[in-house]
Amino acid sequence: MAHQQAKILIFDSGVGGLSVYKEIVAKCPQLDYLYIFDNQAYPYGELEHDVLVSRVEALVTSLVAQYAIDLVVIACNTASTIVLPSLRAKLSIPVVGVVPAIKPASSLANQAVGLIATPATITRPYTHDLIRNFSQRKPVELIGSTRLVDMAEEKLRGQAIDFNELHAILAPLINKVDVAVLGCTHFPLIKAEIQQVLSEKVMLIDSGEAIARRVETLLATKGDENQMGKREILSTAPPWEEGALNIALEELGFTPVRYYPLEI
Repeated sequence: MAHQQAKILIFDSGVGGLSVYKEIVAKCPQLDYLYIFDNQAYPYGELEHDVLVSRVEALVTSLVAQYAIDLVVIACNTASTIVLPSLRAKLSIPVVGVVPAIKPASSLANQAVGLIATPATITRPYTHDLIRNFSQRKPVELIGSTRLVDMAEEKLRGQAIDFNELHAILAPLINKVDVAVLGCTHFPLIKAEIQQVLSEKVMLIDSGEAIARRVETLLATKGDENQMGKREILSTAPPWEEGALNIALEELGFTPVRYYPLEI
């Protein structure tokens, strides 16, 4: 009897979680992946707290039941900082979240840490607790930007990054920090461009690989690593530039985006 592969659900508001997917799939190519992005409510960084919680819970619980999911990754810093406790209480399977990598950044920085995130992550008490607990000796410079999230979405669809605009957004960190945290899963998609603006002297870190290691440990699946699992992707609204998006998704092994409306 063929062994059924474990199935992972990866959740984000947009395509940012694909940066986390890439890290997980590099370690576990044989697993089945279902990715959903809640683009109907994008960007999450500007959503009301209660709306965000109800949307994430409704989508994740329905998909877990429908697709017999074994593990959930909330690949969105904004959602992870508020929805994990209630979601874990509702599900019997592991739920892995993303938190800004402030702890490792603080131990690596000599000068100061920059946190680049969404406006919601920057203001959230959870983030300020992380800074207070792990970065007492190093100053932390915060940038909250929704525009950077859009730039990552645009880049995935083949559009060029405007370096003047990027420079203006990142200006508060230039020559002020030696380590910068990519505190939104969208930002590794524009890591090369951020690096260019901040200079090679600044170390950029994100949580992607740590999440991948956690998933690998929790599932403890080896399976046949030469075999590629299924890769399906859903969205809660028709995505913009769908054709360009599907080209990028196909390169990552996904079938074209399917529409999965949220009914609350």
